[in-house]
Amino acid sequence: MAIATVSPLTGEVLKTFDELTSEELEDRLARAAAAADSYRLTTVEQRTQWLDKAAERLERAADSVAELITTEMGKTFRAAQEEVAKCVRGLRYYAAEGPGFLRTEPGDGASVGAKQTFVSYQPIGVVLAVMPWNLPLWQAMRFAAPALTAGNVGILKHASNVPQTALYMEQLFRDAGFPDDVFQTLLISSGRVEQVLRDERVKAATLTGSEPAGRSVAAIAGEEIKKVVLELGGSDPFIVMPSADLERATDVAVRARTLNNGQSCINGKRFFAHSDIYDAFLEMFVAKMGELVVGDPMDEKTDVGPLATESGRADVESYVDDALGKGATAHVGGKRPDGPGWFYPPTVLTDVTPEMNMYHEEVFGPVAQVWPVASLAEALELANGHPYGLGSNLWSEDSAERELFIRDVQSGMAFINGNTTSYPEIPFGGVKLSGYGRELSDLGMREFMNAKTVWIGD
Repeated sequence: MAIATVSPLTGEVLKTFDELTSEELEDRLARAAAAADSYRLTTVEQRTQWLDKAAERLERAADSVAELITTEMGKTFRAAQEEVAKCVRGLRYYAAEGPGFLRTEPGDGASVGAKQTFVSYQPIGVVLAVMPWNLPLWQAMRFAAPALTAGNVGILKHASNVPQTALYMEQLFRDAGFPDDVFQTLLISSGRVEQVLRDERVKAATLTGSEPAGRSVAAIAGEEIKKVVLELGGSDPFIVMPSADLERATDVAVRARTLNNGQSCINGKRFFAHSDIYDAFLEMFVAKMGELVVGDPMDEKTDVGPLATESGRADVESYVDDALGKGATAHVGGKRPDGPGWFYPPTVLTDVTPEMNMYHEEVFGPVAQVWPVASLAEALELANGHPYGLGSNLWSEDSAERELFIRDVQSGMAFINGNTTSYPEIPFGGVKLSGYGRELSDLGMREFMNAKTVWIGD
């Protein structure tokens, strides 16, 4: 895939970029390694000052950056503004809390025959981030902010269809005062990730993306004995029980399925409604999905813009056509519109069965699958039967149901009576084929740090 900005609205190639040559890539890696040697010696107070400056600069440029994101991947301008605001929040969070996360943790020296013991959290060096296009600024920022706070150096291999956003990040950190080469964007194809990850100067990697990409990076990192964090696919369950407020639950269900034009790993994708309220839930959900405005993502009236890539739209269409051909029912949507742009309408399907491809996969577009269930236990059985385990969502006022959900749902995150989302303040990540490791909070920072045990005798 060429490194280029291609308009999802029109299909027009707006700007192309040359890939780094072998010599240029070697120079970038050498500079990153040199920067790591010196940057680790800076104080966390200095790093947090630079983070605050980056937040200020990003906040001032919020609208222009949001427009760039919309241009490159098609999300609505309003959604892009929200993404930029989240990045500002993330930068400020680590600027404020990062010093506390890096404090040494004292131990019980007397119990191990020492005058003093403690754990010292130290950076590990150059960390490679392989990031996707769907949240082009936030996905990369939730790696970059904690990594730079910790004293690590970041090199970013971003998706090939969001090169301008990737280059903006490098410029943002440089303009905020971070030393040269502490954060670099590498304009390279995915086929060269292995070379970078195997380079001895690169100490670890984090990847957000598809399951096949995760398997590949994990295998390489395993051979090289390097730490890796993986945030892969998701087909999150959204469970609605009789005690739920259906008006709120359906409002959030619509947002959960169509946020980011339906292209988010933590979108609610599989909806399970108790049989007592199934008909009412389905009727309200279908009506609200049908009211959404699909169109130009820069138009403030638009709710759902085009999908980011032509191939992505083709994948969604293939899943839906397969399901409809095997007996599924489309209550709204289900057919891509004519005309330019990679649009796909908000779609609600029922009667989805295991013979259909979408039953087992992640549909990366605004397509919801809805099932009736007789109990929470049945909903959990169906939810847990999927190979992914990223986020999950329950709507219930029953304390026993909430406790059962928290205990038994197989996911890295469990949200109750609210939309599944990411916050700098709490850990983010999954289980099963959704990956391992955590981003954000103190856990995300410490994934790429050496927790060094120190023992001091008399």
